[in-house]
Amino acid sequence: MKRLLFAGAGVLALAAAGIAVATQADAATLSSNWYASAPYLMPFDNSPPDPVEVMNATGQKAFQLAFILAPSGGGCTPTWDGTRAVSGDTEALSLINRIRDNGGDVSVSIGGYGGTKLGQTCGSPEATAAAYQQVVTKYGLKAMDFDLEEPEYENTAAVHNEVGAAKILQQNNPGLYVSITTAGTAAGTGWFGTQMLLEAKSQGLTPANFSIMPFDGGFNGGSSQVSALEAFHTLLMNTFGWDSATAYAHEGISQMNGRSDAGEYFYQADFQTTLDYATSHKLARYTNWSVNRDRQCSDPNQSTTSGTCSSVPQTAWEFTKYSARFAGATPPTTTTPPTTAPTTSPTGGSCTIVAWSATTVYVGGNQAGQNGHKYTAKWWTQNESPATHSGQWDVWTDIGTC
Repeated sequence: MKRLLFAGAGVLALAAAGIAVATQADAATLSSNWYASAPYLMPFDNSPPDPVEVMNATGQKAFQLAFILAPSGGGCTPTWDGTRAVSGDTEALSLINRIRDNGGDVSVSIGGYGGTKLGQTCGSPEATAAAYQQVVTKYGLKAMDFDLEEPEYENTAAVHNEVGAAKILQQNNPGLYVSITTAGTAAGTGWFGTQMLLEAKSQGLTPANFSIMPFDGGFNGGSSQVSALEAFHTLLMNTFGWDSATAYAHEGISQMNGRSDAGEYFYQADFQTTLDYATSHKLARYTNWSVNRDRQCSDPNQSTTSGTCSSVPQTAWEFTKYSARFAGATPPTTTTPPTTAPTTSPTGGSCTIVAWSATTVYVGGNQAGQNGHKYTAKWWTQNESPATHSGQWDVWTDIGTC
């Protein structure tokens, strides 16, 4: 799965102990769509980029800082990557304050792929929550991500502790945006992911979203990821008894930009496919791993996976712009518009574009012909006839006769 290589009284108590903290007042006032769009960023590994540079280049305002783990030597206190105690941290705090000073904010992700998780070392949901509360208090957090995957999500007790901690944090920090991220499969998620959903149902936890990671599982481009999201959507409805709209409103996607650990490739067109699907179905979250990788390698088509570049041709921070678009922003233009004159569409005769097919997946901007007319898709669609549904569902735009 992931990832490559690698409130008031509490604040006063930490401050009295001489520990630097941020407060909720320090955080920029961002709407939840920014936390829902926040791409992952490792602040201490994989050649961390300057987040303010990324913000200025993309319009993205929030980042998902990764990862909070248990100490490598054991224990129930929070650390960055198992080695940097949160209690004594000044570097992440400085970075977070700099992002906030420039109009942004952060969510902090716990868990990830590898390392020892606090749910494994803390003895109960209450103890796990107390450890995470230190992180919320220290950094004045308004959002937190629970990344539950291997090997933690195979541990029933650990998942019980993490899910219980998430519920406690929601109760003790009103308004805290909590996301749950887990592995993705063609069936939506696997057996362990399904058990995690059942645990959440058992404990009465309803986070802002449950997000799957449809990569490293035999996926092939954006259409296969959309198929997994549809399967996960059905699983959410069946597990929680939600109707379709409610399930979509609690569903998200966490992608991998460029080459995955398993050698799959996800290009800009694939991100457009998933973005079209996410916006048209009103999904609750759209994120990716990671900003550290959102730049071109020296060999843009290298056949290895890197933690610091994408292994596909791109301009810097190109994938992060999809997050900004999901949040509702228009990213700054950084590419030179084409100078060649556009081709003229035929005004008569038979259609020269490909005829519409019920089995083809179309995304925003794709064109198809049917019954002597040309149509342009507004977003992701499949098996919705342009001639029949362009008006009823508003999926297709009729751009005239051939």
